[in-house]
Amino acid sequence: MDKLRVVLLFGGRSSEHSISCATAGGVLRAIDRERYELIPVGITREGAFVLEADDADRFALDPERLPEVHDNGTRVLWPDSSASRELRVVTADGGTASLGEVDLVFPILHGPFGEDGTVQGLLELVGLPYVGSGVLASALGMHKHFAKTALAAAGIPVAPWRTVTVREWADDPARVREAAASLGLPQFVKPARAGSSVGVSKVTDAAGLDAALEIAFAEDDTVLIESAVVGREVEIAVLGGAPGERPRASVAGEIVLAGDGFYDFAAKYLDAPGVDLVCPAELGDGRLEEMRELAIRAFEAIGAEGLARADFFLTDGGFVVNELNTMPGFTPISMFPRCWQESGLSYPELIDELIRVGLARGVRVG
Repeated sequence: MDKLRVVLLFGGRSSEHSISCATAGGVLRAIDRERYELIPVGITREGAFVLEADDADRFALDPERLPEVHDNGTRVLWPDSSASRELRVVTADGGTASLGEVDLVFPILHGPFGEDGTVQGLLELVGLPYVGSGVLASALGMHKHFAKTALAAAGIPVAPWRTVTVREWADDPARVREAAASLGLPQFVKPARAGSSVGVSKVTDAAGLDAALEIAFAEDDTVLIESAVVGREVEIAVLGGAPGERPRASVAGEIVLAGDGFYDFAAKYLDAPGVDLVCPAELGDGRLEEMRELAIRAFEAIGAEGLARADFFLTDGGFVVNELNTMPGFTPISMFPRCWQESGLSYPELIDELIRVGLARGVRVG
């Protein structure tokens, strides 16, 4: 059987560059080499597409030295048009070589310039099938304001929030502070288009708002101020199907925090103390089915495809959706693959399924 040629696309210009690289290391190590020929394409922090080494150890997640795509002088050339699927590379010495015809692109990019519809648009322009959501769903999922707006319009509970632009903050800070005060305390301040809790602050008194906004505005010119929701933090993984197949959801996982902290970047990826990830979460059958149905409704509300992780708070009044992530953390220890492993789908099998669905969906147009 001929191997499928898959481009693994990782790195990128966002602040989540290193997490994308760590995911690449996990996929490089786990993917079935009998079925797939892999082309590792890294995107530097400056946005250059380079041909990377097929070496999982180079992209291991080390808190002392986070993995990164460096500019090695090569340049990967995407097809000139949708009439070809040939990928080429300009080598460091200036020569050009073919990398062959590509069957599928697996973009494991997090944050802006990768998870937000930009790379998805590039792939659609050149006519290459890919894993994950299309342009619109990727853009919606990346922008917390519009994602929450879409979910609320679909009747899915979300936390109360106010959206603030950097111009509004500069022009009328008193009005912004008043809007924030109406949400009560504590509250969270988040960049609209960043993930992995980058730029997120917990505000426990009014005096902390200004500093939290400055931190968030360093990541994005649009920021959300959200009411803190009291409840258990639970997450569930969703897999979209091939055309005609219904999405399905995994068992749930739970984030158990010690003290007054929150699930930030260090806790997610650098094994910071005070956080336990419990999977499967202890939910009754009725609660789990309710959560699964809400996750699938959220997935469909934004038109997601391929995969997503739905993050919830389980309150005394029921579930509240915190966020829907269309390209969740995908390192072998991340919650998304862990939820599927506890549901009977191993990490290599999960990669197989995502590739199967991406191929079945074929070349898309938005």
